[in-house]
Amino acid sequence: QLQASGGGLVQAGGSLRLSCGASGRTFSRNVMGWLRQAPGKEREFVASINWSGGSTYYTDSVKGRFTISRNNAGNTVYLQMSSLKPEDTAVYYCAARNLGYSAISPHLSDYTFWGQGTQVTVSS
Repeated sequence: QLQASGGGLVQAGGSLRLSCGASGRTFSRNVMGWLRQAPGKEREFVASINWSGGSTYYTDSVKGRFTISRNNAGNTVYLQMSSLKPEDTAVYYCAARNLGYSAISPHLSDYTFWGQGTQVTVSS
């Protein structure tokens, strides 16, 4: 139901924009999040956005470099990544909270719907 795309190989300092599309249902009223999993590491929170896009939250390591946004009409969520670092290398996933939960959240367990990930590789 959720599918992340836009990953690829980029040099350090470069930019990528990830997209998360939905099929089969709309997520325009759901809190959405981006999460990532680096090789050999646990999955971690990256960013979250409420249904209107008026509230966002980022993990400290990406603040000022990543921007989460959404287009509810297009049922799409984005993650604009700039000033990429090798430590940003990971599989990136988008996820959604259940309707009824309006608060953005950094907790992976709060996300019910998960999509297939997209690989982001940042070379030094």
